[in-house]
Amino acid sequence: MLDEQQFRKLSEAAIEELRRALEKAGDTYGFEVDSNQGALTVEFEDPPARFVVSPNAPVRQIWVSARVKSFKLDWDESRAAFVFAADARDLKQLMAGVIGEQLGETVEML
Repeated sequence: MLDEQQFRKLSEAAIEELRRALEKAGDTYGFEVDSNQGALTVEFEDPPARFVVSPNAPVRQIWVSARVKSFKLDWDESRAAFVFAADARDLKQLMAGVIGEQLGETVEML
């Protein structure tokens, strides 16, 4: 298991990478991204919704709240990424999937 300092470094980098990808995708797909105290918020106007991505240091996970669900991603050393164990999607794949469900279309994030 990661120590707290390792987790903070890795989660901050992962969330920053996600923020950049979301901002680019937001221009294409019409949603807003806001960063506040280490967490990201993705907001949609039509239909209205808010997704939140935040680090949870005590359990060393990144949590995603989206579409009335909670996803808890653990660090996978072999993939060098935070991964949702239930389906092996990494953070960007998971977000592309839930945003696509929200918008009713396939969403690509680079």
